[in-house]
Amino acid sequence: MSGVPQYEYVKLADRITEEIQSGALPKGARLPGEREMVEIYGVSIGTVRRALALLRERGTVATLPAKGTFVM
Repeated sequence: MSGVPQYEYVKLADRITEEIQSGALPKGARLPGEREMVEIYGVSIGTVRRALALLRERGTVATLPAKGTFVM
């Protein structure tokens, strides 16, 4: 890292990306709900929401209303 502080939501998005790349979260898998992710990763709900938004921007996940967030 270049000495630049990294935001928690970016760290979380990168961690989830690593889990996807490792196969722990395969394509088509449903991610845990936001509140469950708060418990799993020990971060705030805002951090989870920003991380998911970043993952959507990257094309890594898609969120379907009332269905959940899925690995692309």
